[in-house]
Amino acid sequence: MNKKKVTFDDIAKYTNFSKTTISRYFNHPDSLTIKNQEIIAQALVDLNYQENKLAKVLANGKSEFIGIIIPNLFLHYYAEMLNQILKTYETFGYKFLVFVSTDNVETERKYIQELLAYKIEGMIILSHAIPSQELAASNIPIVTIEREDKYVNSVNTDNYMGAVQATSLLAKSNCDVLLHINSDVPKSTPSYGRISGFQEICREYHMEHELILQNLGNSYQETVDCMQETFNYIRNKYPGKNKGLFMANDTHANIMLNMIFRKYGMLPDEYHIVGFDDSPIAEEAIIPISTVGQQIDKIAFEAVSLLVEQMNERKKRRPKPQDGVIHKKITPILMRRETTK
Repeated sequence: MNKKKVTFDDIAKYTNFSKTTISRYFNHPDSLTIKNQEIIAQALVDLNYQENKLAKVLANGKSEFIGIIIPNLFLHYYAEMLNQILKTYETFGYKFLVFVSTDNVETERKYIQELLAYKIEGMIILSHAIPSQELAASNIPIVTIEREDKYVNSVNTDNYMGAVQATSLLAKSNCDVLLHINSDVPKSTPSYGRISGFQEICREYHMEHELILQNLGNSYQETVDCMQETFNYIRNKYPGKNKGLFMANDTHANIMLNMIFRKYGMLPDEYHIVGFDDSPIAEEAIIPISTVGQQIDKIAFEAVSLLVEQMNERKKRRPKPQDGVIHKKITPILMRRETTK
């Protein structure tokens, strides 16, 4: 209970280094030789040193926190993405402060100012409200995921390739008409690739098709209501036709599947469904849903890794400015399950 707290003085005496050298180890380790870093690191183990995180933040202004702004958590994609980002603590040692967006520009600006007040070292942005040019002006390392990214580093799925995979599968599944249900996203958004990929494959296969682009809702109930209207529209417009539904994501695919199942007590042969994400809901649905796997775990890891590279560079005495923005694309993987026959 009365165990003495280990101080920088204790570490200096134990290693025969000066207190200045010990301080440099904690604040600018790259200024020391590898051998001296190893000596001090071993001393911390021998002395059972417990770092005072608050004191470190006050001393160098570095919090070891990353800020995250995410649009919502009712879409399974975002929930799983956040889960995978949080798991990277074991690898990189950074903690996270998370805000859930309301799709309101002024609210998100307030969130960013709040995060900066906590001395975060970088941000991961998945929300869409603030343009990337404004984000880049924050003067802090930023990586975005699946949103407009002209002025900032990003990690995204190859959405076009994913759409090609999904639409080709439906075209080969004895469908008479193909339908893509999505938000009306701008061309500057990576997910627009799902729309363009769908259209190109439909033209290539000479398939009857329709884009159903609309506001899909900002809450679970709004999304359910929208999917119900869409289901009624499809059922009334294409009776007796084999319909291939390429959904914007797995949450929407699962909602649509449930509506079809409640209507017919089964998934009739005239409906074929492909989602997008490969979030857990796709495999756990009442009938496992075919989907385009975004490799969410890989995207999350690459995003944090890219951000940590930027943050580490800034900690150097002579940081090198980045030569242009970095955009990484992760190849999707088609997951064929029971909703495509």
